[in-house]
Amino acid sequence: MISSNREFYAYLDEMNIITILLPLSYHQGLSATFALSYGSENKPLIINEQLQIENNRKYICHLNGDIEFGENYWIIDEHGGRTDLQIGAVIRTETFDQKFYYDGRDLGVKCENNYTYFKLWAPTATQVKLKLRLPDNAFSEILKMKREDRGVWSLVVPRDLELYQYTYLVLINQEWRESIDPYAVSSTANGERGVIVQLEKTKRDKKVLPPFREPVDAIIYETHIRDFTIHPNSGVQHKGLYLGAGELNTINKAGELTGLSYVKDLGITHIEFLPFNDFAGVDELDKNKEYNWGYNPTHFNVPEGSYATNPSDPYARINELKQLIENIHSQGLRVIMDVVFNHVYIREQSAFEKVVPGYFFRHDHFGLPSNGTGVGNDIASERRMVRKYITDSVQFWMEEYHVDGFRFDLMGILDIETMNEVRRVCEGISKETIIIGEGWNLNTPLPPNQKAIIRNQSKMTRIGQFNDTFRDTIKGNTFYLYDKGYALGNEHYYADAMEVIAGSIGLIKKDHPLFNEPSQSVNYVECHDNHTIWDKLLSCLGEADEQLRMCYHRLATGLVLLSQGIPFLHSGQEFFRTKQGEGNSYRSLDDINQLDWDRKSQYLDNVNYIKGLIQIRKKFPCFRMRTAAEISTSLHSLPLTPPIIGFCYHQKPEHEFRKVLLLINPLNSKNLIQLPKGEWGIIADKFLVGIDSNNRKIKDKLLLEPVSLMILAKK
Repeated sequence: MISSNREFYAYLDEMNIITILLPLSYHQGLSATFALSYGSENKPLIINEQLQIENNRKYICHLNGDIEFGENYWIIDEHGGRTDLQIGAVIRTETFDQKFYYDGRDLGVKCENNYTYFKLWAPTATQVKLKLRLPDNAFSEILKMKREDRGVWSLVVPRDLELYQYTYLVLINQEWRESIDPYAVSSTANGERGVIVQLEKTKRDKKVLPPFREPVDAIIYETHIRDFTIHPNSGVQHKGLYLGAGELNTINKAGELTGLSYVKDLGITHIEFLPFNDFAGVDELDKNKEYNWGYNPTHFNVPEGSYATNPSDPYARINELKQLIENIHSQGLRVIMDVVFNHVYIREQSAFEKVVPGYFFRHDHFGLPSNGTGVGNDIASERRMVRKYITDSVQFWMEEYHVDGFRFDLMGILDIETMNEVRRVCEGISKETIIIGEGWNLNTPLPPNQKAIIRNQSKMTRIGQFNDTFRDTIKGNTFYLYDKGYALGNEHYYADAMEVIAGSIGLIKKDHPLFNEPSQSVNYVECHDNHTIWDKLLSCLGEADEQLRMCYHRLATGLVLLSQGIPFLHSGQEFFRTKQGEGNSYRSLDDINQLDWDRKSQYLDNVNYIKGLIQIRKKFPCFRMRTAAEISTSLHSLPLTPPIIGFCYHQKPEHEFRKVLLLINPLNSKNLIQLPKGEWGIIADKFLVGIDSNNRKIKDKLLLEPVSLMILAKK
């Protein structure tokens, strides 16, 4: 490293602006002239401004002419002092972004026909070398790479290097850095080095799935690959692994379905897995020692090794993940991948920062990394090559692994243009792709009108947003454990509840529509984050008997399934999942996070009730209307006494039932209501759900049970 020998410092901050810092201990920080030295040529710099900053004097200088990136330049002062010109804030300028944007689809490694091809985007590097190790980890050789246009370095090795391990050595600002390939698709255990594989050997044909036309037709079931099967009584052989999550016809000790076959039987359309790209927080060689949700991304295109039977086999993680997805597709279900493009685990250790320091991350007005994510770094998605990386990755997962959709963690960190480009790329592959994300407004330097947040939903059509207004209205504030929402008996949420059940499109609260279309609203009351509803109920209604808590829970979950928008369930929610009061279990052990399959049998009545509501949602189009216009013309509120809610739905003539009623009573008391004219069949009440010719009939008046919903229909 040269840094310790620098008497002063010089940085290229714009294409023609060089900032020089002279310590006051160096000739009192004074110099009348500076020159740029390259080879035998010296170019004088024009000093535009100078000021004192702490123990340095700062000179802002102008250069007439251009810098050739990839070359070494030096700054000479009037005293004969000499320092290297470092790459500074220029990498965050629009000019740099335009100059070095590379639109090729060949970054990374490809091995075919006894040749191996390497390409790396490293525009600020002055040298790049490829470091190879044999499959047994023994050192092999170091090979120089060649700089090409747009800051791409390439190398063709006339050998088949399958299973070789590789890293890049990158020289930037006179300092060598060793990095894994940002575009690596497999790695050694714990992601220390990339491994060259031939993905063609792992190819699988995608199964034909039932048609999926509209996002509101989805019923999403969120789970974690380890949680899903790790329970001792899951009946799964490969517990906690890709293969285990894909096992079929597994049963618990009571003989009830578990795992994938259970999810299929429940009526789910999409399984959303917490991140399964390579992440930190679990030792892949001792996977039972630690636990992590997976929101510590390290290698975005490499499957996580702790879910593989052998993390040291670079093909195992690939083949076993593909087997899982293929098994899910064999059941007619789709896969949503939870992606974390908003940050990396540790910025300084990431391939992004090692290969192109400072480019992939946002910085504040002091030049320090921004921290809207709360984990020390924000991905700068607005930059061209960052946006390209995100869209390349999304395309890779769809084409190579046949993923059907994406859930964007902290989507509000990303920019609108990137998310719309993601949508365009996905729909170019499959119009049936579903994209959802967390549109929270976080404190990142991106201008508010560019953020992919709920407030800007009108600029991102066909991208769903997690509706925290729905969550907090129905369940109660998720960050205040004792706040009770509408479904827990709080009548103050009455008007808000009507609005969110109707799709959050301004049908009830006309001056405050949250979304333009129902497909933008992801309706949920529970997810992996924060307390489960059951644990919240134990806190705020701890003195109530269990039966009452179950009723409140059932009502909240029922409203998720019967509201306009996209319903989202947390795995085990249907059998009152508990994490023993833990509100942030991202690294808690299995006894907290595991899906308790004995509990499924214990609360089988509730499972069957939720299963019945899912069937109703699928059979009755009125609970999943496509557009705000359709909702406005087909859904009308009934004149009932608050906080009782009644909605009347008008279905199309071809449907068996022309009119449907949804009645909701959050109070712990019975309520007599007047029904619209006609004879109504009871499709669902507090205890039973079913659609058949023997549905109980009722007219005129109805006694609505405490803490319950009812669905009535007539032809």
